[in-house]
Amino acid sequence: MILTDAGPLVALISADDRNHAACIDALRAFREPMLTVWPAFTEAMYLLGTWPPAQEALWEFVSSGALSFAALDVADAPRMRALMRKYRDLPMDLAGAAIVRVAEREGIRRVFTLDRRDFSVYRPLRTGKLEVVP
Repeated sequence: MILTDAGPLVALISADDRNHAACIDALRAFREPMLTVWPAFTEAMYLLGTWPPAQEALWEFVSSGALSFAALDVADAPRMRALMRKYRDLPMDLAGAAIVRVAEREGIRRVFTLDRRDFSVYRPLRTGKLEVVP
């Protein structure tokens, strides 16, 4: 599994996105199932909100099995809050905190994100430095 942020989800769908080609190439190269969190999915839906066919394409990732969701519950909230406090200078948003929390909990090191600057700084417990794709 590769943890997937909102940016690549938007770029994969939108051919006009400046990162579209790089995200398509990355997706072809890693061939792992994408795993995301609801906050990142919500962000992608919001960014695609003016174009309903793009939102449908994002839902298709889910229904086809190309994208699945990591569960988050109330037990994850204190750690996500602590992460957002720790990285408030960047700042870390809720989607980033959720992705880092899942990386820690599940021992996942690879993250598919366009936010290379921030994810290169984050250091999840157990996994250390994240491998950022593309």
